[in-house]
Amino acid sequence: MAQDDRTEKPTPKHRERARKKGQIARSADVGGSLVLAGGLFAITLLGPSVVNSAQAAFRSILAEIATPGKALTANGLHSLMEVGLTTLLLTVGPIAAICFGTGLFAGAAQVGFRPAPKALALDFKRINPVSGARNLFGPNFAFEALKAVAKVGVVAGVAALAILPGLTALAAEVGLPPADLGLVLGHRGMEIAQHATFAYLVIAAIDYAWQRRRNERKLRMTKQELKDEQRQYGLPAEVKAALRRRQAQAARKRMMAAVPEADVVIANPTHFAVALRYDGSRTAPEVVAKGKDLIALQIRRIAEEHDVPIVSEPPLARALHASCEIGQVIPEELYAAVARVLAFVYRLARQRRYAL
Repeated sequence: MAQDDRTEKPTPKHRERARKKGQIARSADVGGSLVLAGGLFAITLLGPSVVNSAQAAFRSILAEIATPGKALTANGLHSLMEVGLTTLLLTVGPIAAICFGTGLFAGAAQVGFRPAPKALALDFKRINPVSGARNLFGPNFAFEALKAVAKVGVVAGVAALAILPGLTALAAEVGLPPADLGLVLGHRGMEIAQHATFAYLVIAAIDYAWQRRRNERKLRMTKQELKDEQRQYGLPAEVKAALRRRQAQAARKRMMAAVPEADVVIANPTHFAVALRYDGSRTAPEVVAKGKDLIALQIRRIAEEHDVPIVSEPPLARALHASCEIGQVIPEELYAAVARVLAFVYRLARQRRYAL
């Protein structure tokens, strides 16, 4: 269906169905930028303790390997491994945990905490090589490639603007002790990373807004889809029940109006009644009315008022009522039984005409 036909805003039901299928506005740049910002925050917050832990670990390792005979033993190697793993856990662990939590928050902020199992289901259209090649070399791929190049260019430009003013100042730092020079370089590197992160966050916000707009366009509905959904979901349960009752009453009136045109009513005297008509236009007799209990009594009453023959055949009446719907022809296995009844009815009709 052409996208131009989708001019109506999506309803809440339509949005919920799309959400269950995984059709939600999301931007990978939001997650990447927030994780980068979380990582910088963690490094700023935990940087001194990370440096101290690394220094302590380095001293411990140097002390262990100062005596090679001791370091190469099982206890020595175990001690070195313990120091390395402990240092890794204490330094990288908190930063990784903050980045992981930020990534989860970024995903939940975009799509919520409700999973979409249908989005995880196997869909062979996703692995179709033809459609994959179409997506790879189509206009959307070219647009995404240009967008990625533009994002890298913007972030690199912002980083360059942060680097260039400090290049001349770095010349004055020549001759500083290594520890002081490290602090200066670390401070300058953090400033550059902060500028780049801010630029990436701005790009992520713009990309998320564009993804939301794109998803809204995909969610638009046609006028017919909107009418169908309003007809299905837009009414209260009481109104729907009243409409169903009214439709059932109208169908019953149409059914009762067809009884006078029937050729015969096959009945169980107390429970079932089925009215049949056979005019040669169809391959077999057609059921024009059927019912049980009170409806069966009404069918019999109308048939008596219009001189439609009523034949008492309880087994046949029950079989017709169970196997046929209104407007359908009788099943093939009941042809012989119904033919005998119709032959009997036609014979009675001829006798009446001769008697007159």
